[in-house]
Amino acid sequence: MSTATAEFVREFRKLGFTDYEARAYLTLCQTSPVTAYEVSKIAGLGKANVYSALEALVRRGAAQPVSKAPVKYVPVEPSVLLGQIARATTARCKELAGKLERIESADDADHVWTLSGEENIDSKVGEMIDRARHHVWVKAAHHLLAKHAAALERAAKRKVDLVIVLFGPEDCVSTFSFGARSTVYLHEGTGAIVGPGDRLITLTIDFDEALTADLGGAGHGAFTRSTSIVFMAEALLRHEVYLAEIFRKFGPQIEREFGPGLAKLRKRYLPAAKR
Repeated sequence: MSTATAEFVREFRKLGFTDYEARAYLTLCQTSPVTAYEVSKIAGLGKANVYSALEALVRRGAAQPVSKAPVKYVPVEPSVLLGQIARATTARCKELAGKLERIESADDADHVWTLSGEENIDSKVGEMIDRARHHVWVKAAHHLLAKHAAALERAAKRKVDLVIVLFGPEDCVSTFSFGARSTVYLHEGTGAIVGPGDRLITLTIDFDEALTADLGGAGHGAFTRSTSIVFMAEALLRHEVYLAEIFRKFGPQIEREFGPGLAKLRKRYLPAAKR
């Protein structure tokens, strides 16, 4: 068996084909229409095994008989076959994911999953936004959230309520304004980045799930469905909104009392590295 044939067989084995089925299908693609005997001779396969392989290919929708006495076979066009496999696999995976979610252990709700790497964190953020049914609350730097703008817009179109607290300039607010379902606040009224705010994201959906992550360096974070932790994250975001509303009304007075960016309070209650 040539190197090219061996590689083809390995790849088709990953799709659930046996070695005989893969080699028989490759032979059909190279020469057809052909009989089982001709496939056996060309591919160097045992005749009895070739008959069963061709019958399996017909059942799979990978080959078709086109004559009788003797029966000759032709392959289903590769792009058609692989397209069918891709669609069937996607549908099967979606169905299985739904079943697994329904049988998820109640204990799993108390777990906290660690997330490593910016790509994995971004993927989880996108999944959560797309899964939201009622609301998405998020606090993040505008440049971190920008890559999820399309997902947020889709959520708004699904009538999911969005509350967004941004670190960033005022002109970035319009990027996340998706109609009546979307409310955007600049962090503490100005959007000024304080401490590590330019690399952090906190996200909750539907009072069910929470994620917090630091996208600085390699990126690390955590995801959970733990009721108590989700409640804590929701409370944090809710108080960020309260603070933003208060700054809208009393911003100058607050700054006179506590300094720009609440500097006096930060100095008192935060470690130096996080001010």
